[in-house]
Amino acid sequence: MAAVEVGVAPRAAGAVPVLRKIWRNYVLRRVLRAIFVVWVVATAVFFMVRLLPGNPVQVYINQQIAQYGVSYADAAASARSYFSFDPEKPALLAYFDYLGGLVRGDMGMSISSRGVSVIDMIATYLPWTLFSVGIGMLIAIAIGLLLGMVMAYRRSGVIDHAVTAIGSMLHAIPNYLLAIIIVVIGGALLHLFDVASMRGTVTPGVDPSYGLAWVSDIFYHASLPILTYVLTTAGTWALIMKSSTTQILGEDYVTVARARGLTDARIRTAYVGRNAILPLVAQIATQAGFVVGGAIFVEQTFKYDGIGITLYSALQTRDYTVLQGILLVITVTVVFANLIADLIYSLLDPRIRTDETKD
Repeated sequence: MAAVEVGVAPRAAGAVPVLRKIWRNYVLRRVLRAIFVVWVVATAVFFMVRLLPGNPVQVYINQQIAQYGVSYADAAASARSYFSFDPEKPALLAYFDYLGGLVRGDMGMSISSRGVSVIDMIATYLPWTLFSVGIGMLIAIAIGLLLGMVMAYRRSGVIDHAVTAIGSMLHAIPNYLLAIIIVVIGGALLHLFDVASMRGTVTPGVDPSYGLAWVSDIFYHASLPILTYVLTTAGTWALIMKSSTTQILGEDYVTVARARGLTDARIRTAYVGRNAILPLVAQIATQAGFVVGGAIFVEQTFKYDGIGITLYSALQTRDYTVLQGILLVITVTVVFANLIADLIYSLLDPRIRTDETKD
């Protein structure tokens, strides 16, 4: 017995340092934390969507009665033949089925669109949202970083005052409200563009094989959402970049670099610009995820067929599986965008990994 105990004890004791060493791995710890957050949000979304008033069957019955004037019995019979969804199924049992499907990479089938999987719906509409949001954010960030640097170097100048005032005003306006303003003023009053012809993501009959014609057409349809994203975020990035750059300009190493006789261009790029962008990395990643979620209102205003307008439609019909799938995708976008930002930030500033290891 004594020999068995002596043999087992070192192996048990040796497992603790191994686990501790694994947990101290910065990348692994961040990945596990991201997965945990996704699970928590997915669970919360699953139960919260079921707290909405009405379920898919009830909403369908009410629509049939209101639109076609059929009796409740006929509408209920139609719902039984149309839906495979069982509103009486226990939520906990449905939750475990949902988790099992996610593990297999299956988000289920749409409740209101028979025969269409949630993954297929997301794959159809999400790329258009990522396209409009991605282009809008790239333009906004490029403009914001450039203006922020100029504002920091020329504080209290005309550009500084003008961009600060305009950026603060646009930041205070919600993107959906600005979208409505663009439609009313630019489309209805000034007739700068034809809102009706810009609906959708591509003009019917324009084939991708047309090359440049197809590319210009999708930019034409996405131009108003892109303009909205740029106007509502470029000023914010400019103000953030100005604040960060101003702080960096006061650092001792910038003063030393000037004393060494380095050119202004070298100081701006190697010393000021690189360090000023560091605090913005996490904010850019976080903002990317939230802009995708906020696209629901912008796309609804412009009738742009992206994931936002699909989410709005699913909310109206109480399509639980589509709601869960889209909100899960948005969650994954935000969480893993932050994960990538943390990893990039740790590469740019290795002190972060060192400090966390010490803690």
